[in-house]
Amino acid sequence: METVMAPPIDSVPPGRWAIGVSGGADSVALLMLITGRPDLSLHVVHLDHQLRGADSTGDARFVAELAARLGLQCTVAQRAQLERDVPKLPANPSARFRALRFELFRQVIERHGLAGVILAHHADDQAETILLRLLRGSGIAGLRGMAGRARIRGLTILRPALGLRRQKLREILTRLGQPWREDLSNQSDAYLRNRVRKWLEARPKLVDPLLQLGRAGDRLAQWMGRAVPRLPDRFTADQLERLPPILARHAVQQWLLRQGLSPAQADRKAQDRLLAMVADAATPAVVQFSDELTVRRRRGVISVLAGSSASAAQPSPAHDPAARPPRSGSAPS
Repeated sequence: METVMAPPIDSVPPGRWAIGVSGGADSVALLMLITGRPDLSLHVVHLDHQLRGADSTGDARFVAELAARLGLQCTVAQRAQLERDVPKLPANPSARFRALRFELFRQVIERHGLAGVILAHHADDQAETILLRLLRGSGIAGLRGMAGRARIRGLTILRPALGLRRQKLREILTRLGQPWREDLSNQSDAYLRNRVRKWLEARPKLVDPLLQLGRAGDRLAQWMGRAVPRLPDRFTADQLERLPPILARHAVQQWLLRQGLSPAQADRKAQDRLLAMVADAATPAVVQFSDELTVRRRRGVISVLAGSSASAAQPSPAHDPAARPPRSGSAPS
Protein backbone atom coordinates (compact mmCIF):
# COMPACT_ATOMS: atom_id res chain seq x y z
CA MET A 1 0.00 0.00 0.00
CA GLU A 2 1.30 3.45 -0.91
CA THR A 3 1.96 5.59 2.15
CA VAL A 4 0.86 9.22 2.03
CA MET A 5 1.97 11.56 4.81
CA ALA A 6 1.06 15.14 5.53
CA PRO A 7 2.84 17.39 8.07
CA PRO A 8 -0.23 17.83 10.37
CA ILE A 9 -0.52 14.07 10.73
CA ASP A 10 2.98 14.02 12.23
CA SER A 11 1.54 15.88 15.23
CA VAL A 12 -0.03 12.68 16.59
CA PRO A 13 2.19 11.49 19.46
CA PRO A 14 3.49 7.90 19.28
CA GLY A 15 1.38 5.40 21.18
CA ARG A 16 -1.87 3.48 21.22
CA TRP A 17 -4.86 5.47 19.96
CA ALA A 18 -8.48 4.92 19.04
CA ILE A 19 -9.53 6.46 15.74
CA GLY A 20 -13.13 7.26 14.88
CA VAL A 21 -14.02 6.03 11.38
CA SER A 22 -17.52 6.57 9.99
CA GLY A 23 -16.72 5.21 6.55
CA GLY A 24 -17.00 8.65 4.97
CA ALA A 25 -14.22 10.24 2.96
CA ASP A 26 -12.82 12.38 5.80
CA SER A 27 -12.27 9.63 8.36
CA VAL A 28 -11.13 7.08 5.77
CA ALA A 29 -8.57 9.56 4.40
CA LEU A 30 -7.27 10.30 7.91
CA LEU A 31 -6.96 6.57 8.57
CA MET A 32 -5.02 6.06 5.35
CA LEU A 33 -2.76 9.03 6.13
CA ILE A 34 -1.57 7.75 9.49
CA THR A 35 -1.94 3.98 9.30
CA GLY A 36 1.58 3.61 7.88
CA ARG A 37 3.26 5.17 10.91
CA PRO A 38 5.17 2.39 12.70
CA ASP A 39 5.08 4.27 16.03
CA LEU A 40 1.27 4.23 16.19
CA SER A 41 -1.01 1.38 17.25
CA LEU A 42 -4.52 2.21 16.03
CA HIS A 43 -7.88 0.83 17.12
CA VAL A 44 -10.71 1.66 14.70
CA VAL A 45 -14.02 2.63 16.33
CA HIS A 46 -17.35 2.85 14.49
CA LEU A 47 -20.86 3.57 15.80
CA ASP A 48 -23.74 2.23 13.72
CA HIS A 49 -26.44 4.85 14.30
CA GLN A 50 -29.07 2.47 12.85
CA LEU A 51 -30.83 5.34 11.10
CA ARG A 52 -30.51 4.40 7.44
CA GLY A 53 -31.38 0.72 7.36
CA ALA A 54 -29.18 -1.29 5.02
CA ASP A 55 -26.97 1.73 4.34
CA SER A 56 -26.02 1.98 8.03
CA THR A 57 -25.28 -1.74 8.15
CA GLY A 58 -23.21 -1.35 4.98
CA ASP A 59 -21.17 1.46 6.55
CA ALA A 60 -20.36 -0.72 9.57
CA ARG A 61 -19.37 -3.65 7.35
CA PHE A 62 -17.20 -1.39 5.17
CA VAL A 63 -15.30 -0.04 8.20
CA ALA A 64 -14.80 -3.50 9.72
CA GLU A 65 -13.49 -4.89 6.42
CA LEU A 66 -11.18 -1.88 5.90
CA ALA A 67 -9.73 -2.28 9.40
CA ALA A 68 -9.19 -6.00 8.80
CA ARG A 69 -7.42 -5.31 5.50
CA LEU A 70 -5.11 -2.84 7.26
CA GLY A 71 -4.47 -5.28 10.10
CA LEU A 72 -6.03 -3.02 12.73
CA GLN A 73 -8.18 -3.82 15.74
CA CYS A 74 -11.76 -2.66 15.30
CA THR A 75 -14.80 -2.13 17.51
CA VAL A 76 -18.22 -1.68 15.90
CA ALA A 77 -21.19 -0.93 18.16
CA GLN A 78 -24.87 -0.30 17.54
CA ARG A 79 -26.73 2.71 18.85
CA ALA A 80 -29.41 0.60 20.59
CA GLN A 81 -26.91 -1.29 22.73
CA LEU A 82 -25.10 1.92 23.75
CA GLU A 83 -28.32 3.67 24.73
CA ARG A 84 -28.79 1.02 27.42
CA ASP A 85 -25.42 2.01 28.91
CA VAL A 86 -26.11 5.75 29.10
CA PRO A 87 -28.99 6.60 31.49
CA LYS A 88 -29.34 10.30 30.66
CA LEU A 89 -29.10 11.36 27.02
CA PRO A 90 -29.90 14.74 25.45
CA ALA A 91 -33.22 15.00 23.61
CA ASN A 92 -31.61 16.85 20.70
CA PRO A 93 -30.68 14.16 18.11
CA SER A 94 -27.29 15.64 17.20
CA ALA A 95 -26.29 16.06 20.86
CA ARG A 96 -27.63 12.59 21.62
CA PHE A 97 -25.55 10.88 18.93
CA ARG A 98 -22.47 12.90 19.93
CA ALA A 99 -22.90 11.71 23.55
CA LEU A 100 -23.21 8.11 22.36
CA ARG A 101 -20.06 8.36 20.25
CA PHE A 102 -18.12 9.71 23.21
CA GLU A 103 -19.46 6.92 25.40
CA LEU A 104 -18.25 4.37 22.83
CA PHE A 105 -14.84 6.05 22.66
CA ARG A 106 -14.64 6.01 26.45
CA GLN A 107 -15.45 2.31 26.64
CA VAL A 108 -12.92 1.34 23.98
CA ILE A 109 -10.17 3.55 25.43
CA GLU A 110 -10.66 2.16 28.94
CA ARG A 111 -10.99 -1.46 27.78
CA HIS A 112 -7.83 -1.40 25.67
CA GLY A 113 -5.68 1.06 27.62
CA LEU A 114 -5.49 3.65 24.83
CA ALA A 115 -4.20 7.22 25.09
CA GLY A 116 -7.28 8.84 23.55
CA VAL A 117 -9.13 9.15 20.26
CA ILE A 118 -8.19 10.68 16.91
CA LEU A 119 -11.00 12.41 14.99
CA ALA A 120 -11.13 13.51 11.35
CA HIS A 121 -12.36 17.10 11.64
CA HIS A 122 -10.74 19.23 8.93
CA ALA A 123 -10.46 22.91 7.95
CA ASP A 124 -13.91 23.08 6.32
CA ASP A 125 -15.47 21.53 9.45
CA GLN A 126 -13.66 24.20 11.46
CA ALA A 127 -15.07 27.00 9.31
CA GLU A 128 -18.57 25.53 9.67
CA THR A 129 -18.19 25.33 13.44
CA ILE A 130 -17.06 28.95 13.70
CA LEU A 131 -19.94 30.15 11.51
CA LEU A 132 -22.44 28.12 13.54
CA ARG A 133 -21.16 29.66 16.78
CA LEU A 134 -21.37 33.10 15.20
CA LEU A 135 -24.99 32.44 14.18
CA ARG A 136 -25.79 31.32 17.72
CA GLY A 137 -24.47 34.57 19.20
CA SER A 138 -21.22 33.29 20.64
CA GLY A 139 -18.92 35.81 22.24
CA ILE A 140 -15.59 36.59 20.58
CA ALA A 141 -13.66 33.99 22.56
CA GLY A 142 -16.31 31.39 21.70
CA LEU A 143 -15.40 31.71 18.02
CA ARG A 144 -12.09 29.94 18.54
CA GLY A 145 -13.33 26.77 16.86
CA MET A 146 -12.19 23.24 17.65
CA ALA A 147 -8.83 22.61 19.27
CA GLY A 148 -6.26 20.33 17.70
CA ARG A 149 -5.86 18.70 21.12
CA ALA A 150 -8.50 18.84 23.83
CA ARG A 151 -9.85 17.10 26.92
CA ILE A 152 -13.56 16.42 26.54
CA ARG A 153 -15.50 14.44 29.16
CA GLY A 154 -12.23 13.13 30.51
CA LEU A 155 -10.98 11.91 27.12
CA THR A 156 -7.98 13.17 25.17
CA ILE A 157 -9.13 14.19 21.68
CA LEU A 158 -6.75 14.77 18.76
CA ARG A 159 -7.80 16.48 15.53
CA PRO A 160 -4.65 16.37 13.38
CA ALA A 161 -6.40 17.18 10.08
CA LEU A 162 -7.65 20.66 11.01
CA GLY A 163 -5.11 22.16 8.62
CA LEU A 164 -6.36 20.15 5.62
CA ARG A 165 -9.26 21.04 3.33
CA ARG A 166 -12.05 18.59 2.52
CA GLN A 167 -11.10 18.47 -1.15
CA LYS A 168 -7.49 17.60 -0.30
CA LEU A 169 -8.64 14.56 1.68
CA ARG A 170 -10.71 13.33 -1.27
CA GLU A 171 -7.78 13.84 -3.61
CA ILE A 172 -5.65 11.64 -1.37
CA LEU A 173 -8.24 8.84 -1.52
CA THR A 174 -8.56 9.16 -5.28
CA ARG A 175 -4.79 8.92 -5.68
CA LEU A 176 -4.71 5.81 -3.51
CA GLY A 177 -7.69 4.25 -5.26
CA GLN A 178 -9.36 3.90 -1.87
CA PRO A 179 -13.21 4.02 -1.94
CA TRP A 180 -15.37 5.46 0.82
CA ARG A 181 -19.04 5.55 1.78
CA GLU A 182 -21.35 8.50 1.18
CA ASP A 183 -23.93 9.28 3.87
CA LEU A 184 -26.89 10.82 2.05
CA SER A 185 -28.24 12.21 5.32
CA ASN A 186 -25.39 14.75 5.13
CA GLN A 187 -27.37 16.36 2.29
CA SER A 188 -30.55 16.73 4.35
CA ASP A 189 -31.63 20.31 5.06
CA ALA A 190 -33.21 19.11 8.30
CA TYR A 191 -29.91 19.76 10.07
CA LEU A 192 -28.53 23.28 10.51
CA ARG A 193 -24.93 22.15 10.02
CA ASN A 194 -25.83 20.67 6.63
CA ARG A 195 -27.45 23.94 5.59
CA VAL A 196 -24.37 25.88 6.75
CA ARG A 197 -22.10 23.45 4.88
CA LYS A 198 -24.03 23.95 1.63
CA TRP A 199 -24.03 27.72 2.10
CA LEU A 200 -20.25 27.75 2.60
CA GLU A 201 -19.64 25.42 -0.33
CA ALA A 202 -21.33 28.02 -2.53
CA ARG A 203 -19.08 30.73 -1.02
CA PRO A 204 -15.62 29.11 -0.73
CA LYS A 205 -13.86 32.47 -0.36
CA LEU A 206 -15.40 32.81 3.12
CA VAL A 207 -13.61 29.76 4.52
CA ASP A 208 -10.22 31.42 5.05
CA PRO A 209 -11.67 34.56 6.73
CA LEU A 210 -13.66 32.31 9.10
CA LEU A 211 -10.53 30.37 9.95
CA GLN A 212 -8.69 33.66 10.59
CA LEU A 213 -11.53 34.71 12.89
CA GLY A 214 -11.18 31.40 14.74
CA ARG A 215 -7.45 31.93 15.22
CA ALA A 216 -8.09 35.44 16.54
CA GLY A 217 -10.71 34.06 18.93
CA ASP A 218 -8.24 31.43 20.09
CA ARG A 219 -5.59 34.06 20.86
CA LEU A 220 -8.15 36.12 22.77
CA ALA A 221 -9.32 33.10 24.73
CA GLN A 222 -5.75 32.23 25.65
CA TRP A 223 -5.15 35.79 26.87
CA MET A 224 -8.35 35.72 28.92
CA GLY A 225 -7.32 32.38 30.40
CA ARG A 226 -4.18 34.07 31.71
CA ALA A 227 -5.85 37.34 32.73
CA VAL A 228 -9.04 36.13 34.40
CA PRO A 229 -8.82 35.19 38.09
CA ARG A 230 -10.31 31.85 39.07
CA LEU A 231 -13.51 32.44 41.03
CA PRO A 232 -13.78 30.29 44.16
CA ASP A 233 -16.84 28.08 44.66
CA ARG A 234 -18.23 30.86 46.88
CA PHE A 235 -17.56 34.35 45.55
CA THR A 236 -18.83 37.89 46.11
CA ALA A 237 -20.11 40.47 43.70
CA ASP A 238 -17.03 42.62 44.37
CA GLN A 239 -14.82 39.95 42.82
CA LEU A 240 -16.60 40.41 39.49
CA GLU A 241 -17.30 44.15 39.61
CA ARG A 242 -13.63 45.06 39.49
CA LEU A 243 -13.13 43.08 36.25
CA PRO A 244 -13.71 44.48 32.72
CA PRO A 245 -17.03 43.13 31.34
CA ILE A 246 -15.41 40.71 28.88
CA LEU A 247 -13.30 39.16 31.65
CA ALA A 248 -16.24 39.02 34.06
CA ARG A 249 -18.22 37.04 31.50
CA HIS A 250 -15.35 34.63 30.94
CA ALA A 251 -14.91 34.20 34.69
CA VAL A 252 -18.54 33.20 35.26
CA GLN A 253 -18.47 30.86 32.25
CA GLN A 254 -15.47 29.04 33.71
CA TRP A 255 -17.15 28.97 37.13
CA LEU A 256 -20.28 27.36 35.65
CA LEU A 257 -18.18 24.77 33.84
CA ARG A 258 -16.39 23.88 37.09
CA GLN A 259 -19.76 23.41 38.77
CA GLY A 260 -20.60 20.67 36.27
CA LEU A 261 -22.41 22.38 33.40
CA SER A 262 -21.52 21.31 29.87
CA PRO A 263 -20.20 23.95 27.44
CA ALA A 264 -23.64 24.01 25.79
CA GLN A 265 -25.33 24.61 29.17
CA ALA A 266 -22.83 27.30 30.18
CA ASP A 267 -23.85 29.38 27.17
CA ARG A 268 -24.36 33.12 26.91
CA LYS A 269 -27.88 32.90 28.33
CA ALA A 270 -26.65 31.05 31.43
CA GLN A 271 -23.82 33.55 31.83
CA ASP A 272 -26.33 36.42 31.62
CA ARG A 273 -28.45 34.85 34.37
CA LEU A 274 -25.47 34.49 36.70
CA LEU A 275 -24.20 37.99 35.95
CA ALA A 276 -27.68 39.35 36.68
CA MET A 277 -27.72 37.54 40.03
CA VAL A 278 -24.45 39.24 40.91
CA ALA A 279 -25.37 42.73 39.71
CA ASP A 280 -29.04 43.11 40.61
CA ALA A 281 -30.71 42.21 43.92
CA ALA A 282 -34.09 42.48 42.16
CA THR A 283 -33.39 39.15 40.44
CA PRO A 284 -34.33 35.84 42.11
CA ALA A 285 -31.93 34.82 44.86
CA VAL A 286 -32.08 31.15 43.81
CA VAL A 287 -31.71 30.16 40.16
CA GLN A 288 -31.66 26.67 38.68
CA PHE A 289 -29.18 26.18 35.83
CA SER A 290 -29.67 22.43 35.33
CA ASP A 291 -31.19 19.44 37.10
CA GLU A 292 -27.97 19.14 39.09
CA LEU A 293 -27.02 22.79 39.60
CA THR A 294 -28.93 25.42 41.53
CA VAL A 295 -27.15 28.65 42.49
CA ARG A 296 -27.96 30.86 45.49
CA ARG A 297 -27.19 34.48 46.30
CA ARG A 298 -27.17 35.16 50.03
CA ARG A 299 -25.80 38.28 51.69
CA GLY A 300 -24.04 39.14 48.46
CA VAL A 301 -22.31 35.75 48.22
CA ILE A 302 -22.85 33.44 45.23
CA SER A 303 -22.65 29.71 45.91
CA VAL A 304 -24.10 26.36 44.88
CA LEU A 305 -27.23 25.45 46.79
CA ALA A 306 -26.71 22.18 48.65
CA GLY A 307 -28.99 19.40 47.46
CA SER A 308 -29.70 21.06 44.11
CA SER A 309 -32.68 19.49 42.35
CA ALA A 310 -35.27 20.26 39.71
CA SER A 311 -37.78 20.99 42.45
CA ALA A 312 -35.73 23.78 44.02
CA ALA A 313 -37.88 26.80 44.69
CA GLN A 314 -36.99 30.26 43.48
CA PRO A 315 -37.72 32.66 46.35
CA SER A 316 -38.37 36.28 45.68
CA PRO A 317 -35.72 38.95 46.30
CA ALA A 318 -37.33 39.57 49.67
CA HIS A 319 -35.64 36.35 50.84
CA ASP A 320 -32.26 37.99 50.24
CA PRO A 321 -32.44 41.22 52.24
CA ALA A 322 -28.67 41.55 52.52
CA ALA A 323 -27.99 41.25 48.79
CA ARG A 324 -26.51 44.30 47.18
CA PRO A 325 -29.09 46.74 45.76
CA PRO A 326 -29.67 47.16 42.02
CA ARG A 327 -26.91 49.08 40.27
CA SER A 328 -27.40 51.70 37.65
CA GLY A 329 -26.58 50.50 34.16
CA SER A 330 -26.54 46.97 32.85
CA ALA A 331 -24.84 43.86 34.09
CA PRO A 332 -21.46 43.01 32.62
CA SER A 333 -21.75 41.72 29.07
